[in-house]
Amino acid sequence: MDPTSHQVRHVAAALRGGGILRALSEDACLRLARSGRPVDLARGAVLAQAGDAGDAMFVILEGEIEVRTVSPEGREVRLVALGPGAVAGEMAALDGAGRSADMVASRRTRLWRISRQALHDMLREEPDLALALMRELTARLRRTNADLENRATQDLGGRLARLLALEQGGRGLIALNQTELARRIGASREKVNRKLRQWVAEGWVEVTPAGVRILSPEALNGAQARAAD
Repeated sequence: MDPTSHQVRHVAAALRGGGILRALSEDACLRLARSGRPVDLARGAVLAQAGDAGDAMFVILEGEIEVRTVSPEGREVRLVALGPGAVAGEMAALDGAGRSADMVASRRTRLWRISRQALHDMLREEPDLALALMRELTARLRRTNADLENRATQDLGGRLARLLALEQGGRGLIALNQTELARRIGASREKVNRKLRQWVAEGWVEVTPAGVRILSPEALNGAQARAAD
């Protein structure tokens, strides 16, 4: 089915909203959007697996795509979560190599699939896009290095405290179970459980059926600072 003009405008706006494609002209974004088609995923659905052919990139319109890998110990580790307006899978689409990680919908998600051929055609037509791509890749490398440094210099308590601070919602609630917390910081559930029990005893947090609630943000901030020293 051909995309509607509303869908095309929505996708074009997302393309110009950030990432490697922000340098595209409005007309180029519209043409690239027209070449694509929608993809709907239920929560937990796999968009692509590591090793799959990089035959397309995806613009996230609604929901969230989680990029995951597996640690040497066999644990799933979240590398990044991409929300509306982000572009997923463009690296493999650019070089034609296999996907480097799994991409999974962490909630109900709507995407726009744009083929590798359409992207390459646009790169040939818009040289400014190639420069924007270089800037974006450099920024990503810096963010990855910073994340690796954080993992190397912070102990489990520091990483867990940082995650809780980042993910807290209203009233300091983090609506993630312990398995998910462990996966996001690259630790075992047992170690996360022990650390949370320690913090519960110290009055820093409480563990509820809805998730973890922060009772003492100052204490958790202190745990992050001490871990980074």
